[in-house]
Amino acid sequence: MFLTRIPPAALLLGIAGLIPFVWAALLVLNIFATPDWPLPQVLLGDGRLIMIRYGGIILPFMAGVLWGFATTATGSQAAAAYALSVLPALWWFFMPGTGVVSALSNLMTGFIGLLILDYAFSRWGLAPAWWMALRVQLTGIVVICLSIGIFL
Repeated sequence: MFLTRIPPAALLLGIAGLIPFVWAALLVLNIFATPDWPLPQVLLGDGRLIMIRYGGIILPFMAGVLWGFATTATGSQAAAAYALSVLPALWWFFMPGTGVVSALSNLMTGFIGLLILDYAFSRWGLAPAWWMALRVQLTGIVVICLSIGIFL
């Protein structure tokens, strides 16, 4: 399962999707705090808020991907897959947090839960063979970035 080749387009776009998380983590780490960086102000915002805004978009987006996988299921498996596919979006709707740290913690929980759902969909044969190889790597980086926002 994990040795299956990830299609180049999926890998490239998945990595591109990490850019806001990584950029935000670098902002939290004050990598760009020196006055020598000639960056536009829009790129020098609050890294934690960037993580919350972007993560709050991507988590429900990934729920939509699971919904797409559910369309290939039938019978009771389809009903379960559809129900599970909306959980990440509902999680973020009901658990946005009451502050920055709780929002980031809830996003991290959501992404870890999403990975568990990815695994279930993969085991059911609803996701492509390469799916988990991609999702484990991407989720690992997202969790690291969110951890920087929470703990540093």
